[in-house]
Amino acid sequence: MANVTRSASIATTLRAAGCVFAEDEARLLIDAARHPDELRRMVDQRRHGLPLEHIVGWADFCGKRMTVSPGVFVPRRRTEFLVRQAAMIAQPGAVVVDLCCGSGAIGAALSDHLGSCELHAADIHPAAVQCARRNVEPRGGRVHQGDLYDALPLELRGRVDVLLANAPYVPTESIGMMPPEARLHEPKVALDGGADGLAVQRRVALGAARWLAPGGFLIVETSGQQALATAGILDEAGLSAQVVSDEGLDATAVVAAREPLRPGNRSSVSF
Repeated sequence: MANVTRSASIATTLRAAGCVFAEDEARLLIDAARHPDELRRMVDQRRHGLPLEHIVGWADFCGKRMTVSPGVFVPRRRTEFLVRQAAMIAQPGAVVVDLCCGSGAIGAALSDHLGSCELHAADIHPAAVQCARRNVEPRGGRVHQGDLYDALPLELRGRVDVLLANAPYVPTESIGMMPPEARLHEPKVALDGGADGLAVQRRVALGAARWLAPGGFLIVETSGQQALATAGILDEAGLSAQVVSDEGLDATAVVAAREPLRPGNRSSVSF
């Protein structure tokens, strides 16, 4: 009874602070706290807007607990769609690169699905690299620090079967309109996609063909509003692009193959 009362009290506090899933969050905080003082501190952090995942130290992603450290981009549920698209393409043993990896959850989840792969992840942000190592290295993968392709070992050139890129795609002027959890507690480098939100995607597209194996795929998360522009960027880079979406998750991705685009046929990628 005491636990039920405590959970209800915490849920009331969280709900007053604007937490939509207050009851669920209360249970997670109670489970994560090792002693009452820690629980009070965690509830206060959540009440003041710190992301729940940063407080408890993990996020539920593709059915697995992925480590998430403070100051690191929190993997979104919609990004599971990106993993599902990759899982339709990749074969066990594939060479997989998770670019702009953040926590490394995307690459780690695909590795779990495949059972075996050569997994690499890369990010420019030091905190993200440290966090990604906790998710990627136990799965036999490697994490590299640097700016996009500059981070990758040269021996990967022309060998990558699946290149995953959840690059930032929020227009700079729109960051101020994001929820406080994101704009105050996640690194700007993980959010800011430049004036139109597509600046980092352009850089990813320009370098992709040099790193992809023949017939390799680049899969990019984007927004519904930006999808056609993202596909156009990949087409211009010499890839064959197709927009795919999931209305239930409000998720959109562009899948692009390293093959010539057939004239008049944007959707030449097959699964």
